[in-house]
Amino acid sequence: MENTDIIKDGVITHSVLHKANTRGHANHGWLESYHTFSFANYHNSERTNFGLLRVLNDDRVSQGMGFGKHPHDNMEIISIPLEGDLEHQDSMGNITVIKEGDIQVMSAGTGIFHSEYNKNKDQLVKFLQIWIYPNKKNVTPRYDQVTLDLKDRHNKLQQILSPNPEDEGVWIHQDAWFHIGKFDKDFSTSYQLKKSGNGIYAFVLKGDFTIGNIALNERDGLGIWDTDMFSITANSVDAEILLMEVPMKM
Repeated sequence: MENTDIIKDGVITHSVLHKANTRGHANHGWLESYHTFSFANYHNSERTNFGLLRVLNDDRVSQGMGFGKHPHDNMEIISIPLEGDLEHQDSMGNITVIKEGDIQVMSAGTGIFHSEYNKNKDQLVKFLQIWIYPNKKNVTPRYDQVTLDLKDRHNKLQQILSPNPEDEGVWIHQDAWFHIGKFDKDFSTSYQLKKSGNGIYAFVLKGDFTIGNIALNERDGLGIWDTDMFSITANSVDAEILLMEVPMKM
């Protein structure tokens, strides 16, 4: 882990940089996973979470393979497919398929079981699974899934998650906001945090970016706190980034 403490134009004051090649790695044959934070057999005491962002797993699942039925409770779980089709089944009776452009959310609350399988017989499925601590425990378990228009993230930040059921994207039991942007080379924008005291974790899905004066490459992660706005510039063609704004404390 590379800790950074910077001041640029009075915007970013504190940050932590996680280069892609410093993530935990597990290869189970049918599953290859990169863990930004401690997960399963990967443990790094300096990388257990960023604020209330607990898990950021970058998973690749072989054709027809997947995770059998397993339990969760009291966690907000978000899945973002990047390639391929992922079939989901759960103890609430949901049987769905999520694919690129979809966002899936589960509020595990008092407890759920679910399974996830690669629906395809001819290609990998690639997806992010993200866990966030909820702001209330033992809620009734809930499932939701939305399909977003990928054109709405071209050279702008498309909101995909918020705390408000009436807002754009899915919602969770936490004061968190997620956005995805896909930018042309040299396109610049800025992000204004939604809530004072929140931090933001940026994860590069594709290409190269600069945030403040920090250069990021594909699958790098950058956590920022004690700021209310920062600049983002794409340094490559069709560069894509996920921004996760989360509370830093319960």
